[in-house]
Amino acid sequence: MRIGFVGLGRMGRGIAGRLLGGGHELAVYNRTPEKAADLVAAGATAAASIAMVCERREVVVTMVSDDAALADVAMRAGGLRDALPAGAIHLVMGTHGVAIVRELAQAHAAAGQTLVAAPVLGRPDAAAAGQISIVAAGPAGALSRCEPLFAIIGRRTFVAGETPEAATSIKLANNFVLGCAVEAMAEAYALVRRHDVAPQVLYDVMTDGLFAAPAYKIYGKIMVEAGYDQVGFTTRLALKDMRLVLAAAEAAGVPMPSASVLRDRLVGAIAHGDADRDWSVLAREQARAAGIE
Repeated sequence: MRIGFVGLGRMGRGIAGRLLGGGHELAVYNRTPEKAADLVAAGATAAASIAMVCERREVVVTMVSDDAALADVAMRAGGLRDALPAGAIHLVMGTHGVAIVRELAQAHAAAGQTLVAAPVLGRPDAAAAGQISIVAAGPAGALSRCEPLFAIIGRRTFVAGETPEAATSIKLANNFVLGCAVEAMAEAYALVRRHDVAPQVLYDVMTDGLFAAPAYKIYGKIMVEAGYDQVGFTTRLALKDMRLVLAAAEAAGVPMPSASVLRDRLVGAIAHGDADRDWSVLAREQARAAGIE
């Protein structure tokens, strides 16, 4: 399949590498061209513009950081809406808001194209290994065309429905629950530290019992080791996601008090200089609040 790829951050490079390794003809574009060097060396074509990455492509994947970047890539003059061939698919794999996904789906439909939302679940190392999960939504025919790509990219695909924003709401809800787990662990580790107990003991108790799940094992280990520079997902991006969660909740009339607390803790961590550290740095933020650090 002829595929274009826009956005080669930590997650994007792993996913693009999977597609290239799967034998697809891949063109890549990134605002910082150096990030494409390894993929180009492996056989991808470097595109000098959004329009060029769309030429003759059946599917163009975007994995960009936020809604503003997605709107710019898709809606600028010469962007995806203008440059994608009729019948092509814009496969949105980043985490975005419900409103922007709905707006872009309508814009692509008016241009004779299709938008499929397929945000991913997992960290960059899992993306490179093809072990992420995918939540996909869009017209049934478009989803069927994307299935071979999903099989290369991840270990499982969850189909959320035929409207792209359905996948968006699932991804936001999942990130909200994960964020609550990170915040709860941060508070729990501060509690035991205040009682002069090593955090490793609580980690062992949790992960050998009711909380023997990847979220608690991965983020709990980072907290115990204070390895906040082992970045899988930054505090800055986590704050972006919690703002999207709250916007989706407000639009639907759903109160989410825990999301508001989580947003405020992320704001505090960023104010203390931890914007680009892994969001498990909330444990440090909680330690500060408890007078430990």
